[in-house]
Amino acid sequence: MFTGIIGPMGVVRGLSRETDRLVLEIAAPWDDLILGESIAVNGACLTVAAIDPGAFTVHIVATSLGRTTFGAIEVGRRVNLERALQLGDRLGGHLVQGHVDGVGTVVSVTTSGDTRLIEVTMPPDVAAVTIPLGSITVDGVSLTANALPTPHLVQLSLVPFTLEHTTLGQLMPGDAVHLEGDLIGKHVRHQAGVWQSKGDAG
Repeated sequence: MFTGIIGPMGVVRGLSRETDRLVLEIAAPWDDLILGESIAVNGACLTVAAIDPGAFTVHIVATSLGRTTFGAIEVGRRVNLERALQLGDRLGGHLVQGHVDGVGTVVSVTTSGDTRLIEVTMPPDVAAVTIPLGSITVDGVSLTANALPTPHLVQLSLVPFTLEHTTLGQLMPGDAVHLEGDLIGKHVRHQAGVWQSKGDAG
């Protein structure tokens, strides 16, 4: 479990493509990582498979490659990193599972005062659980849905701190981003569907 509050940004310093997976080596400043722990990389929960001084390695299997943008990642790319939440930690963002629900596309980037407004398309499963001023995770970053200009478009307002300390400050129209819908919204939607099915059956 994560909160969508990014720690340091990492940098992909090595990658290898195998038949059924992608192996990434990511430079990061942590010196206390342990094998098997979970780290959210651009919002995708991945397992530390190897540790080297100043870096760690993760394996991205075919299923994850089909749901993310990792297939197009390159050496030198910066990525958002977050270590798993510990019981008792502050919940600075919102409850994030690290399960990428789909990929969105940036359609516009504008500046309004000291904030940057970004509009991103949402796949149906994410749009269905996104509400105005509700939570959404973009490349691992906990954000508020500032507005919903259309049913499948979310407007995000990024403050200077977020622009400086995450990769979202680099986004341009046409860029693809990982999206995770609100966890509570997903549970409510699922349960409502169960109740509806029972009602129809009765």
